[in-house]
Amino acid sequence: MGRLREGQYFCFCLDHVREYNATYNYFNGMSDEDVLRFQKDAVTGHRPTWKMGANRNGAADAGMADPFHMQGGKPGKNRTPRHGVVARKALHVLDLDDDAGPAEIKARYKDLVKRLHPDANGGDRSNEDRLREIINAYNVLRSFRIV
Repeated sequence: MGRLREGQYFCFCLDHVREYNATYNYFNGMSDEDVLRFQKDAVTGHRPTWKMGANRNGAADAGMADPFHMQGGKPGKNRTPRHGVVARKALHVLDLDDDAGPAEIKARYKDLVKRLHPDANGGDRSNEDRLREIINAYNVLRSFRIV
């Protein structure tokens, strides 16, 4: 039936539906300011929005407060961003923790490659599969720009 009467319907035949729709004006009776406000709100689906990087209160988001450490943080310590599952698996292959930094990752990679490379072991290729895993893990971390 129209604005402010949602859920109420006319029962028209198809010809009268076409005639009604051709003459119907949703904005009939609204001021120009109301029409402009409606059109502006229609861009976001009539839902509230906030500036990028701001929380609902409008303040800059400096990280969510977690006073009870329910997100896994430790008291008195700022949590470092967690890596994805693939990156964590790659760090596990290198025998490193989730919070390992780029310098630590590079140093661990170089150490493992030097120890497991066949040239360093007199041509022994028994560690070749482990060496491939380490190289692939390091390449994964590089692709995620962790190193």
